[in-house]
Amino acid sequence: MKLLGKRLMSRDFDHQNTELKVSFAFLHEYNKFGTPSRKP
Repeated sequence: MKLLGKRLMSRDFDHQNTELKVSFAFLHEYNKFGTPSRKP
């Protein structure tokens, strides 16, 4: 299963919407690991 691809796998609009939400949630969590914390 391709989690992040250039195309949506689903044909139905509701499923495409869900697919995008899952992809964005994954990217959001993934970016947390690569973001350095700032210390004043």
